[in-house]
Amino acid sequence: MTNQTVPKTAKLTFGDQELDLPVMVGSEGEVALDIRQLRAKTGAITYDPGLGNTGACQSKITFLDGEQGILRYAGYSIEELAQKSNFVEVMWLLLHQQLPTAAELEQFTHEVTHHTMLHENLKQLFSSLPKAGHPMAVCAAAVGALSTFYQNASANSPQQNWIDAVRLLAKMPTIAAYSYKHSIGQPFMYPRNDLSYAANILHMMFATPCEKYEPNPVMARALDLLLILHADHEQNCSTSTVRTVGSSGANLFASVSAGISALWGPLHGGANQAVIEMLMSIRDGKRSAREFMELAKKKDSGVRLMGFGHRVYKNYDPRALILKKACYDVLGQLGRKDPLLDIALELEQIALSDNYFIERKLYPNVDFYSGIIYKALGIPVEMFTVFFAIGRMPGWIAQWLEYQRDPEAKITRPRQIYMGATPRAYGQVEKR
Repeated sequence: MTNQTVPKTAKLTFGDQELDLPVMVGSEGEVALDIRQLRAKTGAITYDPGLGNTGACQSKITFLDGEQGILRYAGYSIEELAQKSNFVEVMWLLLHQQLPTAAELEQFTHEVTHHTMLHENLKQLFSSLPKAGHPMAVCAAAVGALSTFYQNASANSPQQNWIDAVRLLAKMPTIAAYSYKHSIGQPFMYPRNDLSYAANILHMMFATPCEKYEPNPVMARALDLLLILHADHEQNCSTSTVRTVGSSGANLFASVSAGISALWGPLHGGANQAVIEMLMSIRDGKRSAREFMELAKKKDSGVRLMGFGHRVYKNYDPRALILKKACYDVLGQLGRKDPLLDIALELEQIALSDNYFIERKLYPNVDFYSGIIYKALGIPVEMFTVFFAIGRMPGWIAQWLEYQRDPEAKITRPRQIYMGATPRAYGQVEKR
C-alpha cells in the first residue's frame, strides 16, 4: 500500500457506535491507527500483550524493517555507518539525527574525552559491593548514584540535559571498567585523554600500574564496530524502559539506570552471554552441533538455541551479517583461531538448511556473533552485557531527550483488563 492509497481514516464499529480513527503514515510508510480517543468515545481499550502492535511514540532516531532486514540510524544504513563511521560520530548522529560537521565532531569528541573521570568518592560505592556481584548490577547502581554527584540533573532543563548526556556518554566506560577491576581485585586505571573512545575502554579494562599498556588498534576498531552496531534499536525493552521512567520526570541518570537493569535480562542484552555459554557447552560436551540442533527442535529436551530469531527481525539481522565478516577479520588480524566460530558457522549452516528453522524464520541475530568477537578481545563473558550497555548508551540518551522534547509526551500509564475476583465481603479470620 502506497502513501497515496492509504485512507485518511479507519472506521471502527463498536456495538451501535461508529468511530472514525485517524490514520498516521510514517516517513518509511508504516501505517498506524490513532486510537487516542478510543476509550473516551467508546469506553473500550485495546488488548496488546507485549505491546508489539502498539506505537507508543513518534521518533526520528532509528528505523528498522524486520521483514526486509533493514536498520538505519536517522536515515543512514547500518552497513555504511559500520564501514565508514566511528562510535563517537554515531553518538552525535543519534543525539541530533544528523551527521556532525568536522568542527562539531572535534568539539564533541573533546567534551566526551574530557569528562571520562569519575568523582573519587564514587570509588567507595564500588568497594562497598561484593566482588562476586554481577557487573550489570554494579553499573546500574553506579549510574543511578551519579544523580547524587550531579544534583542539578533535571528533565526540565535542555541545557542541563546536554551536560548530563555528555557526562554519561563519557563516564559509562569508566564505570564499566571499574566494575570489572573491582571484581578481580585490581586497581582502577584512570582514563587517558590521548586515546580514542574504544582504545580508552581497553586501557581501563586491561592496563595495570605495573607496566605500560598500549591498546591494539585492531582490537580498538573491532570494539568500536560492536558499539556502533549496538547503539540503538528502536523501541526495545530497555529503551522503552528509559522512556517510561523518564516520562515520570526522573532525571537522565535514574532513567538510564533502569534501562541497564532491563538490558540485563537474558531475553534482552544478556543473550550474547547465553550464546557463548551455549557454544562452549557444545565444544566441551559430547554432542555434535547437529545433535544439539535436533534437540533444540524438541520442546521437552531442555535445550534452547540461543542467538537465533528476533522479536522484530523475520529475516537475517543486518548486524549479524556485519559481525560474521568481522569475526574472520578480527581473528585473522590477531592471528588467532577460535573453535567456537567453527561451531557457530556449523549451527548457522544447519539452521539455514533445515525446514524447521526456516519456517519459523529463525535467522542469526546480533548476539550470535558478537560474543565471539568480545571473547577474541579478551572481554570476560560476564562483561558482555556491560559492553552492550556502553554501546546502547547514546540510543538510550537520544530516546530520552526526544521524549523530553515531545509536546505530546505524557507519563506512561498502560491500561489493564482486570480478570480477578468480583466484589466480595470481608470475613473474620476465625471464620474463614
